[in-house]
Amino acid sequence: MDKASYLQVKWPDQCSGKLDNVFAATTLTHGGVSKGDYREFNLATHVGDDPAAVSTNRVKLVEDLALPSEPVWLDQVHSNKVHVAQRGNASADAETHPVQADASVTRVRDVVCAVLTADCLPVFFSNLEGTEVAVAHAGWRGLHDGIISNTLAAMDSSVADVVVSLGPAIGPQAFEVGTDVYDAFLSKNQQNSSAFIATDKIHYLCDIYQLARIELSAAGVSGFSGGGFCTFNDSKRFYSYRRHKNTGRMASLIWFR
Repeated sequence: MDKASYLQVKWPDQCSGKLDNVFAATTLTHGGVSKGDYREFNLATHVGDDPAAVSTNRVKLVEDLALPSEPVWLDQVHSNKVHVAQRGNASADAETHPVQADASVTRVRDVVCAVLTADCLPVFFSNLEGTEVAVAHAGWRGLHDGIISNTLAAMDSSVADVVVSLGPAIGPQAFEVGTDVYDAFLSKNQQNSSAFIATDKIHYLCDIYQLARIELSAAGVSGFSGGGFCTFNDSKRFYSYRRHKNTGRMASLIWFR
């Protein structure tokens, strides 16, 4: 069986020679045992996949990526809640009853923060010293409700000391939304208009990467990178809920040694 495949995060240029002790990556669809709509490396337990296959994939994730501990899995609900992780999922209860949140932060070595996505935006955070890291699940609801700013607020590091990388999400040519989403973002910040292109009177193409960049800039983050992916159009590497509602989830993981 092939090893689990993943896409490693590229940090901003200002991090050159730094963060060698930080590992951050998003898994791809290859290297697991799931079948059918979930093939091959689905890591989500809530999407209808065979639980035994997901369990095998999660064990394989730890082994193939040499994770120092079981990831801190979250019960993601498109919220703006952030969990501060003190240790890994060391108990069965943590696996079956995960914390309800859409981001996790840790200041503890070898604790693996994780979020699951299949079009939504995974956002990776680290301080420049590599002693505090975080990852957030940012769909449009979470972005609008402040999941990025809340994650930054949950970190002990000053915003000026934090760098960010944007992982694989649905691209701006594939993410069509209605006036409700457009109006919600413009009422929050008029600069968000640059993330929308009207396709008719009631529909817009939405650039979720641009919305994240605007939020990061407004929060005072000067060092961020990433973007340019499209989970919808790249079916060879990514799951996409918009492409196929019965589908798996990639895991975006971060920890420091």
